Amino acid sequence: MKLKPLVLITGASRGIGKATAIKFAQEGYPTIINSCSSKLELDNLKDYINNTFNAKCISITGDVSDYQFVEKMFSYAKINIGDVDILVNNAGISHIGLLSEMTYDEWHKIIETNLSSCFYCCKNAIPSMVKKQSGKIINISSVWGLHGASCEAAYSASKGGINSLTKSLGKELAPSNIQVNAIACGFIDTDMNKCFSEEERNTLADEIPAGRFADPKEVAELVFTIATGNNYLNAQVITLDGGWT
Repeated sequence: MKLKPLVLITGASRGIGKATAIKFAQEGYPTIINSCSSKLELDNLKDYINNTFNAKCISITGDVSDYQFVEKMFSYAKINIGDVDILVNNAGISHIGLLSEMTYDEWHKIIETNLSSCFYCCKNAIPSMVKKQSGKIINISSVWGLHGASCEAAYSASKGGINSLTKSLGKELAPSNIQVNAIACGFIDTDMNKCFSEEERNTLADEIPAGRFADPKEVAELVFTIATGNNYLNAQVITLDGGWT
């Protein structure tokens, strides 16, 4: 029996990453899940997947904004489970505030975590994909990377960078039968967005034609569709926002 492709998901301890890991596991795909600091949550997810689904899962805790860690993560994965066939770059953080009041360290952390981590993971995943002449890379982006958001300049810049990286890398890797796409998410009901008050959430929901926020499972479904679907879909940034933008 042919083994299913191996999936690596960053930022997988909760939210979109967690939902994505569970979706692939439900479909029988072996997974590697990563989180920077939520080791307990990550290990609990690993145990849940291994005990519930017919799919192997290993967890690796570490910061994907650290290139040396990313190298070690891919090396560990290769030795213990295999080469990564599907890469989901989901790790990300946000920062709300005026750019004029943002510190250098805050800017650097946003860019390294959201954008540089994509480069680091892609760089380590690509060689084995090229060798196999097959692979999928899905980057989790944001509508703010397309349109920009007031008081979220660094976050918007990092997601805009992801969008451009996606389009460029998709073209670069297309001759090797590797597809690179991004999902520009609107308001997803995750912990990252729990900073908003109930009044603010209601106002936001009223602005969305669909009349609600997306569930992380809906993003996971789209990730799975892209990862297992049409190989001619490449270098695209697909908006998932209920008609908001």
